[in-house]
Amino acid sequence: MPVPFIMPKFDMDQEKATIISWSKKEGDLVTFEESVLTVETEKVAIDVPSPASGILAGILFKDGEEVPVTKVIAYILKEGETLADLPKMDLPKPPSKPEAAPVSQPVAVPQAISVSATPIAIRMAKEEGVDLSKVQASGVRITREDVERFIADKKKVGRVTVAATPAARRVARENGVALEAVSGSGPRGRVQSTDVLAAAKPRVTPLSTAQVNGRESEIIPLTNIRRTIAERMQKSFNESPHIALTVEVDMTEAENARKRFNVQAEKLKQPRITVTALMIKVVAWALIRNPYINASFNGNSISLWKDVNIGVATAAPQGLVVPVLKGADHLGVNEINIRLVELAERARENRLKLEDVQGGTFTISNLGMFGIRQFRAVINPPESAILAVGSVVRTPIVVDEQDRVEVRPMMSLTISADHRVIDGIVAARFLSDLVIGLESPSMLLY
Repeated sequence: MPVPFIMPKFDMDQEKATIISWSKKEGDLVTFEESVLTVETEKVAIDVPSPASGILAGILFKDGEEVPVTKVIAYILKEGETLADLPKMDLPKPPSKPEAAPVSQPVAVPQAISVSATPIAIRMAKEEGVDLSKVQASGVRITREDVERFIADKKKVGRVTVAATPAARRVARENGVALEAVSGSGPRGRVQSTDVLAAAKPRVTPLSTAQVNGRESEIIPLTNIRRTIAERMQKSFNESPHIALTVEVDMTEAENARKRFNVQAEKLKQPRITVTALMIKVVAWALIRNPYINASFNGNSISLWKDVNIGVATAAPQGLVVPVLKGADHLGVNEINIRLVELAERARENRLKLEDVQGGTFTISNLGMFGIRQFRAVINPPESAILAVGSVVRTPIVVDEQDRVEVRPMMSLTISADHRVIDGIVAARFLSDLVIGLESPSMLLY
């Protein structure tokens, strides 16, 4: 009997998801857990795997349509099956487009379903965007050599195979970008999704235009993620009485420590330590010393979280996301940096999983790399505070009682705190500990 393909539920409070794009089309061969479509929830965009191996048939929803969770969106047919094998009550309705073939017609099963491939061949085909059903097997199974030969044959007939990540190929398809025209920034010139996005023309289409005081404007529909950001930020500002405190930090010792860390990172051929990574380590240390900053307001109670899970506000193609570093207080600076680089890359490539953005207890928003010296951030509920990090600016300051002036790298830190949970003195002590940790990094070992 055909296997129903339902819209999965990714989160406890999720009720629906929007289909961004189908990566497979009606009648395509799919394998178990192969990505078939990408959907957008209120938090992240997620690739949805196939529930079984077979033929994709009876697609009921198109790109851009909103679908309730647990709703059947298509079916997977085994060899010899058609949609007519479904019970009458389960037969899908024909699509609304008149030119589309009724989905109740039998779907032919290609013979390629009986051809298997080695794991290496499957991985290579996925990375290079090769349809295995078109690859001729030299033996019982398709091998790596078969895939390589198929790619070489494509080159011979004038088609160019570009080294690119799977995410880059998906983004290229979605934006109508030819990978051959994109310069890759990855290892050995491999095209990354960020390269494709940089080369893509803006593809946001206005829903309509409107005249306001004689001026024409474009009306852009909100995505689920953008709508959720708007609702959460408005709710946060309306319900949480924000207070903000700012301090200036001398980053001389922190920069010296970062230089020493980077010498070691280069020896181990690991990513260079960023200011944000060092900041996360110091913030985690300060949160342990100030538990009311690592807390949530519950209406009739306050939760003081034992876990220190620090979110980092990150710009992504679909909007602002906050990937979370779990257990940051137990991680070294190097491990924090490696995880941070990985999360940021996945955020830019729209590959974050739901667990990557859940469970945060405190958030850092760093706009220093854009030259922003100081700003106030909006608290990310249900957290009770957020830290805004400004740029490091070389500034003349008085350094001793003899009024000696030196030029030092100074940075502004501003905490926005929920006054229902955090009193001004509590926020001030937290900032004081941050200053201690950044100006004397060795104190983290005390």
